[in-house]
Amino acid sequence: MTHTPKFYNPTRIGTLFHPDLPAIAAEARAAGLPPADRDRRRVMLLIVDMQVDFCHAQGALHVPGALGDLRRLIEFIHRRAADITGIICSLDSHHVFQIFHPVWWVDAGGAHPPPFTLITPADVEAGRWQPAIQPEWSRDYVRRLDRESKKQLTIWPYHVPIGGVGNALDPELWSTVFWHALARRSRPHWLVKGSIPETEHYSIFRPEIEIDTHPQGRLNRELVAAVEACDRLVVAGEASSHCVLETLEDLVEVFGSRPDRLARIRLLTDCTSPVPHPQIDFAGIAARRFREFEARGLQLARSTDPL
Repeated sequence: MTHTPKFYNPTRIGTLFHPDLPAIAAEARAAGLPPADRDRRRVMLLIVDMQVDFCHAQGALHVPGALGDLRRLIEFIHRRAADITGIICSLDSHHVFQIFHPVWWVDAGGAHPPPFTLITPADVEAGRWQPAIQPEWSRDYVRRLDRESKKQLTIWPYHVPIGGVGNALDPELWSTVFWHALARRSRPHWLVKGSIPETEHYSIFRPEIEIDTHPQGRLNRELVAAVEACDRLVVAGEASSHCVLETLEDLVEVFGSRPDRLARIRLLTDCTSPVPHPQIDFAGIAARRFREFEARGLQLARSTDPL
């Protein structure tokens, strides 16, 4: 049954505004949905990084297609509110000084690399780019990415800064998550990631290079256990080429020997879009990997498909 709340206004998607919390709460009470703790089939919705900086046209790292992804996801939640037991939202959250931000690296003249610059071991060895911060770690980091077949280090625009507007969930999506929480009496979980300065952190489960000494530096086993406990995990978010892809990479690695478990995971392909890059076909890479995941049991579906 579709529950389209009166507060929902699709024309506000991608804009900044103050949600009317009392109105949302009143509509949640009036929805008459059963409490989530009565669900016999536990369906968890995982929303990856659908934040202002990624989803809004004026965001620091706007993903083309994100506005449509937002609308389809919001309306999916409205349609499936009675079926969705709980929602997990990840928030990519960065400091100014991070290994993938321009300020970390300099060329021979002291200039910082422009956004979307790729830094390879060859660049470091030739002196084209040198770390201005933690030089020994940073040089080894680039080499480890290459050895472990990770993505090459990409310099990103400053984005999703902790405490900044760009870090917030899109307000219309946030309003729907808030409404669902009250209507189903199901507390949403907020997962903050990406705040380790020395490494990238695309996947919600672990950083690109693990750091034993940091509390977020290893595989998040509590999150793995939460996924294992549900009957269906539905994944949406931004961007398909990076944080969504790496999240699914980890899920396939963790549950790869259990096709029955992978079959419980569903990616909403119409609620995620790739980052464009002038040199790398990120969209093509992600699409190929998704097809490989599907061959191993993970489900690819659209938001309008049966749940």
